[in-house]
Amino acid sequence: MDYKEYSDYMLSIDQSVIDKAKNIKLLILDVDGVMTDGGIILSDTNSESKKFFAQDGHGVMIIRELGIEVAIISGRYSKAVEHRGKELGFKTIIQNSRNKLEDYEKNFSEKYNLKDVCFVGDDIVDINLLKSVGLAITVPNANYNKLLEYTDWMTPRKGGCGAVRDVCDLICLAKNNNEIS
Repeated sequence: MDYKEYSDYMLSIDQSVIDKAKNIKLLILDVDGVMTDGGIILSDTNSESKKFFAQDGHGVMIIRELGIEVAIISGRYSKAVEHRGKELGFKTIIQNSRNKLEDYEKNFSEKYNLKDVCFVGDDIVDINLLKSVGLAITVPNANYNKLLEYTDWMTPRKGGCGAVRDVCDLICLAKNNNEIS
């Protein structure tokens, strides 16, 4: 998809999704399948590597400039996630989460109302948080078709290939009167 097609697509998003995105104060991201393509690279010494998409990182930096807090809640632990999250300015990085909604409540419920939260997930373990937030988003490579019942929007690009940037652009679009970053 070239820039013109992308811009046209973003500008054609349903107004109800744009309205929800205007309220976002906290963006929570899953990692495997959202921030990455879901692949895990293990070396012969059992060290783990992940591939992150640079444009996603730039999108995170842009929405942070808008005053939106960003956080990670992931079901797995990876040192690579710690490094990438810190590099991008994530204040909260929760890994090995067994209940993402509970982890939201423990870490954010005093500061943010759920209607002001956007969560991006891609699997069955994400459903409880997706059902609860103000803006629920999934990716085309989601592992569970029923996720669509619980989401407001699906990104045009797959996880690890620009999906996070799509979410950041949506939020910017909503907050900046139809201007894409």
